[in-house]
Amino acid sequence: MHCPFCPQIETKVIDSRLSNEGTQVRRRRECLQCGERFTTFEAVELSMPRIIKNNGERVMFDEQKIRRGMMRALEKRPVNTGNIETAIKRIIRRLRETNDQEVNATFIGELVMAELRQLDQVAFVRFASVYRSFKDINEFKDVVNTLNTEEQY
Repeated sequence: MHCPFCPQIETKVIDSRLSNEGTQVRRRRECLQCGERFTTFEAVELSMPRIIKNNGERVMFDEQKIRRGMMRALEKRPVNTGNIETAIKRIIRRLRETNDQEVNATFIGELVMAELRQLDQVAFVRFASVYRSFKDINEFKDVVNTLNTEEQY
């Protein structure tokens, strides 16, 4: 690791600890030449699968797109931000667990809907209405009836 204060290449690690819920290692370093101290963060870099959109186009995975869609569906709903972030992490973990290089956008949409169903049923219906392109009120009724039926079990 290069020292950010001088051109020295040699630094030593003074302290290491886990951070960000164990997904990063925080290292406190000291330059062997100038003695300055600085902090670095180390994280695993896992490649995400490419997304095959409905029109056949292949795009890079974008976590922010999932976050924006969920936040739009959850707008003005009483859902904790921490719960939303946990749901997004679960979606990302499921995508990585597929070990596929490419996944269909519909698979991601279904993962998002499953998480929204657990977080907030109104948000789930909002998202489903856009995602599934509801044409009329009967499609809304079908989704709501499905929610009501599942609750009875």
